[in-house]
Amino acid sequence: MAKIKLRIGKDEIEIDSRDFYVDNQTIGKVIEDIALHLHECRGKTTSNDHLDQTSRGENDTLSSLEDVEVYEPEFSEPVSIQLNELREKLLVLSKSSFFDQPRTVSETVSELREHGWIASLLDVSKTLAKMAFNKELLKNKQDDRSFYFMKEALLVN
Repeated sequence: MAKIKLRIGKDEIEIDSRDFYVDNQTIGKVIEDIALHLHECRGKTTSNDHLDQTSRGENDTLSSLEDVEVYEPEFSEPVSIQLNELREKLLVLSKSSFFDQPRTVSETVSELREHGWIASLLDVSKTLAKMAFNKELLKNKQDDRSFYFMKEALLVN
């Protein structure tokens, strides 16, 4: 699953790969077209001369954007994330409603991998416990297993 988020000024658009398929050969063109559309929607015109100056290849388009992350699980290997980056990645999962249901550490590690990130069980466990302690997530125990979630959820036996 790929997600494209493009911000130009105060305008932002997000497209999920569930909406359509994007591969490595077409992602640059898709981002370029979205950027052009955002410029047009703002009432500004982007000349074709500007588009011709930049190559229509993926690398030129992606390198012109700040904080861009592209991950296509069928084409890329997941990247290892450091302990200091883990909280930010878990907040990404939280914003995408992953923690709307109670989740174990193992489920969380698997979901991180689906997003293209590899983290150890121990690091994820420590970070989730710290987030629960800071009341960023809620924690519940059942049968010696910890579950983390965003809102009050009942655990069923």
